[in-house]
Amino acid sequence: MSSPFRLYNTLSRQVEEFHPRESGQVGLYVCGMTVYDEPHVGHARAFATFDTVVRYLRHRGWSVKYVRNFTDIDDKIITRAGEVGEDPLALAQRFIDAFHRDMSGLGLVDPDVEPRVTRTIPEILDMIQVLVDKGHAYELEGSVWFAVESCQDYGALSGQKLAELRSADVGSKRHPADFALWKAQKSADEPAWPSKWGPGRPGWHIECSAMSKLALGEQIDIHGGGLDLVFPHHENEVAQSECASSKQPFARYWMHNGLLTVVGGQKMGKSLGNAVSIRQLLELFPAETLRLYYLQSHYRSPLPWSPEALPDALAMLARLYEAREVAESFGGTENPENVVKDIGKEARDVWDLGRGFSERFHAAMDEDFNAAQALGFAFELARAINRLGNHKAAKKRAGPVVAPALEALKLLGSVGLLTLTTAEFQEQVKERRLGAMGVDRARVEQILADRLAARAAKDWAKADALRGDLDRMGIVVMDRADGVEWRVRLEATAS
Repeated sequence: MSSPFRLYNTLSRQVEEFHPRESGQVGLYVCGMTVYDEPHVGHARAFATFDTVVRYLRHRGWSVKYVRNFTDIDDKIITRAGEVGEDPLALAQRFIDAFHRDMSGLGLVDPDVEPRVTRTIPEILDMIQVLVDKGHAYELEGSVWFAVESCQDYGALSGQKLAELRSADVGSKRHPADFALWKAQKSADEPAWPSKWGPGRPGWHIECSAMSKLALGEQIDIHGGGLDLVFPHHENEVAQSECASSKQPFARYWMHNGLLTVVGGQKMGKSLGNAVSIRQLLELFPAETLRLYYLQSHYRSPLPWSPEALPDALAMLARLYEAREVAESFGGTENPENVVKDIGKEARDVWDLGRGFSERFHAAMDEDFNAAQALGFAFELARAINRLGNHKAAKKRAGPVVAPALEALKLLGSVGLLTLTTAEFQEQVKERRLGAMGVDRARVEQILADRLAARAAKDWAKADALRGDLDRMGIVVMDRADGVEWRVRLEATAS
């Protein structure tokens, strides 16, 4: 059975209880990429945010139909294709492939439906015709424009006032804020489709209205996207969708994620020259590092980016994996209450936090998907586990005490964290971080072999010296009863 939750609705500007159109069902439409370049870490925040929403709602028993589109024809695509001498549709496909590669690399769930503009032209033309027939749109020199003054509630989503709106592209439009539904072909080499108004292509806004209708119907539960899409894109979607269907609301709830910001609070963007590609980051960090980086702040908040962002996130992620590893190392079969009574506060903390974790975790996530707060509970539990791990008597007896904590940490899988074994995680860290540190893995393993030989020969001075060499390289050596293990040292740069 689906569990209730609340979310912030951009339209009402408050947190509301979610009530779906159909019991237990969620129809979610998220604006996807305009594919004129590879995705960057700013784009991925939106897709990771809604990936978390989808994962978590399914974990809570909801049936989610997740729709995420591609804008595969657009002014930016045409311009970029001209710059590189490539067919615009071929260029779009190339970057769709790059997007799929990177989202798969991040471990994001695939949408249930992934419509494209170029595959939805008939539905777009049908919706434009409806708007023309109802008097909400008009033709002008082969283009079709939406008449914003015909929409009584225009501006309700964004708070914009129609009288104050201006446009650089006024021309002969009836109102400066009127926007294009159909753009007349400008040149013979520009991609175009036939229409009753002449050859052309869709405007940016109409495409999402047509694609969401095709996938989810005339009214949808949740519409998502980045905060920068509220105006004009989502405002215009509301206007044309509700005017075409004569049904309100077009979307019951609007979710918008905050943007990544760089120095000076500027948003990250390709056009601003400050974008960092996902592909490059995945070569340097395990994918869950980026997910934790996004989750550490509430999805609606701006998220600062700096060169230290992912090293810090990786160090935080490692603490969770290491706490789970410590918890897995405890033994014993005694009654946990007896162990808690004998060991004291360290055991009591783990016992209480582990048993209470599920309720606190779900309460945080059910209140507008507050993953940052939920993660805070996880780190609190991890610290308690590590404190208990320093208690000698606990190693052989505290297994039953930490059992609820281990179950609790499994809940992080519902937001895409701790999905690997500890060995898999540590191997990913080695594969990605050694190169970034300028450390040769073969050299590390040779020094470890030399140290093992020195220890066998009881040359403790040489063994210690070699360990010191490894330490200076950022390698942590752990001597165990069954052999030697080594890991990359991960330290947060933030204070």
